[in-house]
Amino acid sequence: MNVLANDGISQAGVEKLNAAGFNTTVKSIDQEKIIGYINENNIEILLVRSATKVRKDLIDSCKSLKIIGRGGVGMDNIDVSYAKDKGIHVINTPAASSISVAELVFAHLFGCVRSLHLSNREMPLEGEKEFKKLKKNYSAGVELKGKTLGIVGFGRIGQEVAKIGLGLGMNVIYYDLNNKKSLIEIVFFDGSSKNFELTSVRFDELLQNSDFISLHVPAQKSHIIGEKEFSLMKKGAGIINAARGGVIDEEALIKNIENKNLSFAALDTFENEPTPSIKVLMNQSISMTPHIGAATKEAQKRIGIELAEQIIKIYDS
Repeated sequence: MNVLANDGISQAGVEKLNAAGFNTTVKSIDQEKIIGYINENNIEILLVRSATKVRKDLIDSCKSLKIIGRGGVGMDNIDVSYAKDKGIHVINTPAASSISVAELVFAHLFGCVRSLHLSNREMPLEGEKEFKKLKKNYSAGVELKGKTLGIVGFGRIGQEVAKIGLGLGMNVIYYDLNNKKSLIEIVFFDGSSKNFELTSVRFDELLQNSDFISLHVPAQKSHIIGEKEFSLMKKGAGIINAARGGVIDEEALIKNIENKNLSFAALDTFENEPTPSIKVLMNQSISMTPHIGAATKEAQKRIGIELAEQIIKIYDS
């Protein structure tokens, strides 16, 4: 049973698969060459993240495939229904990276409310000569405690974001089409816990009342945040997208930053990955990371182990 982890997999995942009798190869085969590699090496299990696309042509051309696995939550780079119709198992790891993504949201949020993404650029250039000027420029930060955090999409990641927000003393509200009521349990270091019961609000209500908005929705066919939605937001609000590129209209985003309707944005995903708009990249009111939400050692270890366990279970059944 040959496995190709084309976008990488943790060593813990490799070891678990190999111990169960699988032959696991970790490589990065170019998209245009991957069909040939799969067929030449009789690959039964293809594991990917976001880089490799598994479309109908690959599925039709690679008759040996029995399992396609996505290390992460979203599977918009895989033709899932088509693969399943062909009798191929499609798996992912929806829980493994939730904490890592949620923590990145707050890394951006903390950075933006204190302008760390800007001061970290300017201090090396001007700190020696313009220290007092920079101190004055960056002395208008705000605290997160007591502010309202609106979460759009309340699955596993959205709920982890809520836990951190509640722990900071924020007022957390959320909007979700399917999850109307949710019990959030925060477990502390000593094993004690506290429960919070939250109820979904209307989308327009969330936009109007949130100081900060964090998006946690799957890939969409069209924007869910555009000019209309920006017009409903609090003046000076901030928005974070660590979900999928394309859920925010980036042209409207820049417009609303420039006219001061928004105080900042934070983006881990972009409309035109892997070549984001230069207008976005050069905007100093946007904190940016290159789609690294799940890229922690802990999350990658969990992803590898979870994929391995699912694969072993399928072959044992």
